Amino acid sequence: MPIKKICCLGAGYVGGPTCSVIAHKCPEINVTVADLSEERIAQWNSDDLPIFEPGLFEVVKECRGRNLFFSTDIDKAILDSDLIFISVNTPTKNFGLGKGRAADLKYVEAAARRIADVAKCSKIVVEKSTVPVRAAQSISRILQANQNQGVRYTVLSNPEFLAEGTAISDLMNPDRVLIGGEKNEAGQEAIKQLSWIYEHWVPKENIITMNTWSSELSKLAANAFLAQKISSINSMSAICEATGADVNEVAHAIGTDSRIGPKFLQASVGFGGSCFQKDVLNLVYLCECLNLPEVAAYWQQVIDMNEYQRRRFAYRIIESLFNTVTNKKIAILGFAFKKNTGDTRESASIYVSKYLIDEGARITIYDPKVEKVQIMSELTHPAITDDPDKVSNLVTIVDDPYEAARGAHALVVCTEWDEFKTLDYANIYSNMLKPAFLFDGRMILNHESLMELGFHVETIGKRLTRPSITRTFAFEG
Repeated sequence: MPIKKICCLGAGYVGGPTCSVIAHKCPEINVTVADLSEERIAQWNSDDLPIFEPGLFEVVKECRGRNLFFSTDIDKAILDSDLIFISVNTPTKNFGLGKGRAADLKYVEAAARRIADVAKCSKIVVEKSTVPVRAAQSISRILQANQNQGVRYTVLSNPEFLAEGTAISDLMNPDRVLIGGEKNEAGQEAIKQLSWIYEHWVPKENIITMNTWSSELSKLAANAFLAQKISSINSMSAICEATGADVNEVAHAIGTDSRIGPKFLQASVGFGGSCFQKDVLNLVYLCECLNLPEVAAYWQQVIDMNEYQRRRFAYRIIESLFNTVTNKKIAILGFAFKKNTGDTRESASIYVSKYLIDEGARITIYDPKVEKVQIMSELTHPAITDDPDKVSNLVTIVDDPYEAARGAHALVVCTEWDEFKTLDYANIYSNMLKPAFLFDGRMILNHESLMELGFHVETIGKRLTRPSITRTFAFEG
């Protein structure tokens, strides 16, 4: 029988958008997104969604109440469904064995146990969260050990490949859909059922099937390769600054090689987000557990280079400001980890701000989409500071970029929001202390025009020479 009802456990960055697009593309299927958080579900049922993603609201608005539902009644959603996506959070462990590297699967396990407790008929359970290799096997063991009489479960792996800021486009036109399952008859039938859902809008040749463990590893490998490419070009940016080469020219030269390609060769202050660092660290831990220390060290270097880039950028700010930023006002433009999202997880801004606050700088932050409470939550997290009062005293959050820059010694661009390209920098310059410094951590601004205004501009991967000022003097006699 074809799938008629889908349940998704977890209404976060993956579950909400994914199931909204499924509901949009499969109007004959009822889709329920269930979550324990009443606040989050209330937001999904309002005009103020908990996630900012271009195009998401339009999709939700079209389907909500028709065949897309958001609910806190998890048990009913499980009971009614034919297929269940597990899209819960899998954060990096912050204590115990594997601290700082291993994925914490407590929410995945809790979801599996909830399914086993509630289900009265057979289900296809789909692992959507990013998980370590063989996590599907753990889910299957929990379900089988606790199943009710007459209930059978088939567990599949269907990792997501969404980039925040383009998630709806990624879902509508995916490069590929991966589905991993067992080679037995039940596993192959479940793969066909899940494939049928995606075939509503995804060309059949773009749906790749494989064994469960290959599917799980492919997700980690994809993010690791992308992170490695970013760290590689960022390592080149340090060489460029030391030698006088231009990292944009280097990136263009190597990007024209079809074997390398131009994507993910934009040097910057470093990558962030919920996936890259977490997944690479997960891969490092997996390699250590498999007694592959050389492989673990290779991927650990990708993370180390990213941290080096963020720290190097912050120290460059301090050095340029005459080796002291104590009590100096520094305006930070952008706190989200990338444009077109309100997500701040592992944002470069967090770490740049941390280094400056540690030096006693007064930070003023502006971001068009990130709420004040979220910014303060990130900067006062125990992993970032052991003195939250100091952070509260030194950080100001404003709703206007011009207010952020007024009276500042320096302006620091940490997120590539399009609006930052069109600000009135002549106005900003006139209201800053002189010399006025501008640090472009995303390489999005017109540096020559900024220097003509009088800014001292520093950016990633190149040396900038201020234009010479020619003065004409009139002499009498």
